[in-house]
Amino acid sequence: MQNAVFVSGRLVGPRNIQLDEPVADLHAQVVVIVRTENAQKLKDQNLAEFFRGLPSGTRNRGDIDEELKSERAGWEKGE
Repeated sequence: MQNAVFVSGRLVGPRNIQLDEPVADLHAQVVVIVRTENAQKLKDQNLAEFFRGLPSGTRNRGDIDEELKSERAGWEKGE
């Protein structure tokens, strides 16, 4: 038996869900996670497209290199 079955549906009341297809071979207590369809679309979005859509940072390469240098110096001192 499978550990998880993914079925879409809609919430038709505060305690009722209407599934789009039947779930067979599950005759046990289950856990139901309810999330909106938009959450699934975000999950399926191409990761590269997601990162391209983020705003640009304000740090330049020199700032980042300086921070890394400072961190590494702390490692050598055992900090």
